[in-house]
Amino acid sequence: MSNQTQAEHSTEVSDTSGVYAYLRRQYHIPGIIAVVAFMFYVRFQNYDAFYGEDSLSLQAVDSWYHWRTTEWAVENYPNMILVDPWTSFPEGHLSGQFGTLFDFIVATVAMIIGLGDPTQNQILLAALITVPAMAALVAVPTFYIGRRLGGTVGGLAGIAILALAPGTFLARTTAGQLQHHVAEVLFMSLAILAMMVALRTAEQDRPIYELVKAKEWEPLKRPALYSALAGFATLLYILSWPPGVVLVGIFGVFFVIQLSLDFLRGRSPDHIAFVGVISMLVVSAGTALRIQESGFSATGFDYFQPIFPLLVAGGCVFMAFLARQWEEQGLDRRGYPAAIAGSIVLTIVALAVVLPDVYSTLISNISGRIVPFGHGASALTVQEVQPPSDPADHMFSEFGLAFYSALIGLALLVLRPVLGRTFRAEHLLVTVWSLFLISMALTQVRFNYYLVVAVAVLNAYFVAVAMNWLTLPDNLDSLRDIETYQVIALGLVLMMLFVPLLPPMADSHAAAAGGNTGPHPESVTWEDSNEWMTENTPEPGDWGDATSSDELDYHGYYEYGEDGTFDYPDGSYGVLSWWDYGHLINVQGERMAHSNPFQSHADSSSAFLTAQSEERAELILDAIAAGEEPADETNEELQDIVDQAAGADDEIRYVMIDDAMAAGKFSAITAWTGPDHSHYVTPEDYDGTEQIDRDEVTEVFNDVPYDDTVLSSLYFNNAVGMENYRLVHENEEHETQFMSYAIIDSDTDQVLTAEDGTPQVRLNQDLSSQHTLLELQQIQQHPNLEYEEIGQRETASVKTYERVDGATLSGTVDDANVSAGDVVTASLELETNTGTTFNYTQQGEVDENGAFELTVPYATDDELGVEDGYTDSAVEALDEEYVLSLTTTDGEEFTVHQDEQAVSESAVIDGETIDVNLEEVEDADEDPADENDEAADDDGESDDDTVADDEAADEETDTDT
Repeated sequence: MSNQTQAEHSTEVSDTSGVYAYLRRQYHIPGIIAVVAFMFYVRFQNYDAFYGEDSLSLQAVDSWYHWRTTEWAVENYPNMILVDPWTSFPEGHLSGQFGTLFDFIVATVAMIIGLGDPTQNQILLAALITVPAMAALVAVPTFYIGRRLGGTVGGLAGIAILALAPGTFLARTTAGQLQHHVAEVLFMSLAILAMMVALRTAEQDRPIYELVKAKEWEPLKRPALYSALAGFATLLYILSWPPGVVLVGIFGVFFVIQLSLDFLRGRSPDHIAFVGVISMLVVSAGTALRIQESGFSATGFDYFQPIFPLLVAGGCVFMAFLARQWEEQGLDRRGYPAAIAGSIVLTIVALAVVLPDVYSTLISNISGRIVPFGHGASALTVQEVQPPSDPADHMFSEFGLAFYSALIGLALLVLRPVLGRTFRAEHLLVTVWSLFLISMALTQVRFNYYLVVAVAVLNAYFVAVAMNWLTLPDNLDSLRDIETYQVIALGLVLMMLFVPLLPPMADSHAAAAGGNTGPHPESVTWEDSNEWMTENTPEPGDWGDATSSDELDYHGYYEYGEDGTFDYPDGSYGVLSWWDYGHLINVQGERMAHSNPFQSHADSSSAFLTAQSEERAELILDAIAAGEEPADETNEELQDIVDQAAGADDEIRYVMIDDAMAAGKFSAITAWTGPDHSHYVTPEDYDGTEQIDRDEVTEVFNDVPYDDTVLSSLYFNNAVGMENYRLVHENEEHETQFMSYAIIDSDTDQVLTAEDGTPQVRLNQDLSSQHTLLELQQIQQHPNLEYEEIGQRETASVKTYERVDGATLSGTVDDANVSAGDVVTASLELETNTGTTFNYTQQGEVDENGAFELTVPYATDDELGVEDGYTDSAVEALDEEYVLSLTTTDGEEFTVHQDEQAVSESAVIDGETIDVNLEEVEDADEDPADENDEAADDDGESDDDTVADDEAADEETDTDT
């Protein structure tokens, strides 16, 4: 071999040895990169389901308001939204948990992609990329937390579990999910890692009060730096989610336990207290700069965020001071924890007396958020805040067996001192943090997106302990010395951890779950109706004669008025629906929703939708305009509210109702104001003990309180018989078929009853709902159950109504046979934008002088439109005039009085009175009113809430013609 060849060979060996040496030391780097890449791919793979030129598509309800705040941030970069008058009408809403650091990050990515002026599609692309990218980056702090507990191999095992877990964390971090959850998990993980480093540094450098007093900064620099970084990481977490101040509480519990243990073991509590004071002061200062409102709510940026970490910092100072005094007095150290416990109790009592708002916020965040009790009935209507119904099954679906191995890891971590291992402060921190996350996940199912990190790092420790017991090495150098039994044992451990998370064992594995995503179904259904609102209703501020829309720029900057609410200009108006749809109305329709997923105004929306008379519904809306939040007040109390606020003009102008509100969500709607759902679906005269035979079902359930609710009268009856509401649009893209049925005990042939006596009847169930189909299937498969169909009907999935004053038709009947209480009927045939026709009818009673009045909301023309400041209604009259009729009798013969009257749209809007003149048109041998009433019942749907006996009438009124 030549000298040149030998030199080349020598260089090649040297290079290979260098690469090998690097990999031997840093082999975890390729592993982390691979996991990060896999996590991003899994979450981003289905991005094209959302990325398109024609329309905006997102997952989940809250994503839509994050889009609103992100788009606003792009338009006003680098500012963030503070007050938004475009939701929670008529008060406006502080951004709170939205318009935070998370939205700012997405907006920044959009600005980079769009070179400072991004299009909507570029903002959407930024949103689709950022969330999966942030989720993938969670693997980095998770690995380093795991490595601090269980070495490099343990850290890699932990992030492998993180990557493969198919549960809540994955579901909330895929492309199309524009929600702050991913930022919460990333920054909480960083905060825990930074706090672990700070604690270990403090244990090594041992900062004490004397060094601070003597201003000897050199030995304090390192612990102070890492403590400040821990505080900064915690601040990032809270800036992403204001209720994240709960992490400060977790740290507070840790500091209480750790400082007590340190003193009991003869160590100075100063070391760890130093970390607590510095880190919490950073959090307090940072959150103080972000205060948006006064008060102590914790759900937004207010006084609670800076005060709570100050209390924790003060607690650390107090514990360190008390320890010194305790030691100087020569007291038994075992009494110190009891003294601390007593001090905490006294502090809580003092808070309750001196700062009751802080106390109530603290308690409310503990109950129902941290511990699995204290949920209100209304809160439990929100799916994500419910506790898991079957915790064991739920945890297995989230993490497989890894949850149980994590519990083993947690137990082994706690038992380190018993097993002769050092138990450092960072070990206690992970223990306390993990226990809190487990409790939170058992309290609200959504918090499993936090728990996944704790499960990963505890499994890192579990794997490390298993490797230690098997005497397996944690480096590449000793792999050749591994025995066969060690390989088999390690393989069994890894199989236990990973096989349940992989196909074919896993029902839903990560890659499949990430690819099975799509736009939020309700956002697709509502898109047509909201787009119609945008194009066919006046801009907020331009209602009627007002021209104030320039004061309500959709991307404008706003502040609250002196009374803590937004001062709306003339011509502003709101849209009422159930709170689930507020963000869709706000973003898709660019209209001001009254209620929204912040659950603002959920009480008043519930009260309106469940009102069992139009009179009460009107009083509720007038009370809303007066700035009140009506719920269960009597009509008299509501009238007093309205009278005291005469002249309030912040009106609810539109009501939007969909199929889910009319069916599956109605139970949740009733939970806010009561009575409960069973009241509305049970006949009023049913005493709970009588048995209902199968052949009595239709008759018994033909008239239940649900039928009288405003929701039912609007959605199913098209406002027939109502004075102040008119249908103006039906969704053209989707129709829903409903069926009502009773569950029958086939042994007795009677309606099945619940334990409380409530008959098991399902009214207006959506036949496209999986819940309905599953129940019907279960009934059919049950040996002792059947279902008796009461009726079916089909109508548009979303309907939009306008609130109007209504035109009053007034006249006098000149007939000696007229009697007080005789009924004048007005009718008009109308056609919706979907081609559906229906008869609107209204009735008014004649007084003793033959005078009558009746009010109608539908016009016979469409003279007004958006350019006039009003609605361009998509529902039009098929006749040019209303037909009014009255039948009188002298006991032998019937006399029909009739008139035809046009009603202009301006008369309907302005509440004008129109004189009519009923003239005798014919004699009859039988009462024509019977036929009129029957026609009204069939065509107007006034009596078809649960029964569909007349198939011809159903076909005419409820389906396209």
